[in-house]
Amino acid sequence: MVTAVVFDVGETLLDDSREWGAWAEWLGVPRHTFSTVLGAVTAAGRDNAETFQYFKPGFDLPRERLLREEAGRGERIEDSDLYPDVRPGLAALRERGLWVGVAGNQTARAAELLRGLRLGVDGLATSGEWGVAKPSPGFFARVAEMVPDGPGQTVYVGDHRDNDVVAAKAAGFMKALIRRGPWGHLWAEDPPVRRDADWVIDSLLDLPDLVCP
Repeated sequence: MVTAVVFDVGETLLDDSREWGAWAEWLGVPRHTFSTVLGAVTAAGRDNAETFQYFKPGFDLPRERLLREEAGRGERIEDSDLYPDVRPGLAALRERGLWVGVAGNQTARAAELLRGLRLGVDGLATSGEWGVAKPSPGFFARVAEMVPDGPGQTVYVGDHRDNDVVAAKAAGFMKALIRRGPWGHLWAEDPPVRRDADWVIDSLLDLPDLVCP
């Protein structure tokens, strides 16, 4: 029986297009060039942070985030960055009596910005706050502590094969991959996803009837 659903953030709840575009501008490269290299890194199954190294070898992501903040060009998350199905999808799950949470590989600053959106969730945390990131088992141990009934009764929803589906299965969670963003579209039919995901969905609005049949 499912009693909780926990969501990844980037390309699950948030359309990351504007933030990736901001990084391209910060690096001084065309957006389409940055996106193409990001896609190549994604297709190779590597950490998307490696994208920056192609444009600026030795790129220090935490330092550059700080420099962006100091320049007044720091991280922003606004209501317009949410995918259209997010608010109704979260509300529908809560109406079914489920505990709903958010936990993803994001900065501590992103957690503040997400809380400011008032998503109406029962819990929200990021890897930046916890000091441990996916796909580490330590991240999912923190998620297991967050939910009311442990991983066996919790669905973890994300767009990434390795960070979300495979890692969540290893930690004992039920899994749903959402087919959107570069990772979700690229890996929706990938054998490890088909092996490990309980569901592959196209919208958060698909979830209530699947997890509460």
